[in-house]
Amino acid sequence: MNRIIAVAIATLFATTAFAQSATVQGMKQDAREAKAEVKAEAREAKAEAREAKAEIKADAREAKADIKASARHAKYKTKYKAKRAKAKAKAVAHQMKDDVKEAGHNIKEGTKEAGRSVRAGMHNVKEKVRGRPDQG
Repeated sequence: MNRIIAVAIATLFATTAFAQSATVQGMKQDAREAKAEVKAEAREAKAEAREAKAEIKADAREAKADIKASARHAKYKTKYKAKRAKAKAKAVAHQMKDDVKEAGHNIKEGTKEAGRSVRAGMHNVKEKVRGRPDQG
């Protein structure tokens, strides 16, 4: 009888140990599955973060390109306006130079004409003086 009781107790302990072992194995399996799920979710979150980062970078590149294009446009527009202003200034300067030259020629011609007029007047005075009798 002792033997039967010992076998029964051993069987009871064995069954309990097997049940506990099965429970521990089940818990370990559940932990592995939970860990795998967490890893999968982390991978998905990482992939979404990469996609978001790529979209942000693409938007930034596009904005940078737009800014560069508008800056380039403003630069060329300013250069064009500066060239036009410079050309207008040169044209005005050339016109003024030509006007000054013409005024110089006119002054020279006026001076020559005045000299001729003075000489002619002196010539007339000499003729008049020679043609008059002395009153002395």
